[in-house]
Amino acid sequence: MDRLAHGGAVLLAALKSREQTIAFCESLTAGLAAATLAGIPGASAVLRGGLVTYATDLKVSLAGVPQELIDTFGVVSPECAAAMAGGAREVCGTDWALGLTGVAGPDTQEGKPVGEVWIGIAGPGGLVDASPAFTPELRMKLVELGRGAIRDYAVSQSFSLLLGHLDEH
Repeated sequence: MDRLAHGGAVLLAALKSREQTIAFCESLTAGLAAATLAGIPGASAVLRGGLVTYATDLKVSLAGVPQELIDTFGVVSPECAAAMAGGAREVCGTDWALGLTGVAGPDTQEGKPVGEVWIGIAGPGGLVDASPAFTPELRMKLVELGRGAIRDYAVSQSFSLLLGHLDEH
């Protein structure tokens, strides 16, 4: 079992034991997080669905991210990641949602460097949080490995971050 599938299996088991559900709003990962979870037997017990909002306008129209937020902070920001997660949680009617946004490369976006990735988490009780996906050192290594590595590690890190929140709640 590869690293992504293993992380997904651990997350799936944790959500299942809590009888909680999850959804995703994905930009740079374009559905990879949801597909990874869906590839694990038993995923239907927790995975409700997700939004692929690769284009900026879809973050607004599908996930409900306020245009003013995007105008102020950009799509590659903790604010946008948190709003994407909150939108997916609301639209999909789940206990938890993850929002992934960032720059996989090869070019910068909004002046943000390749490898800058933000993960938003929305959960029960109005919990909304956002964290950088990578340390600066890891980001530099992933940039050398390319787009696929950035996307894979973003998904893996999103699973780990949510597991941390599950342990706290």
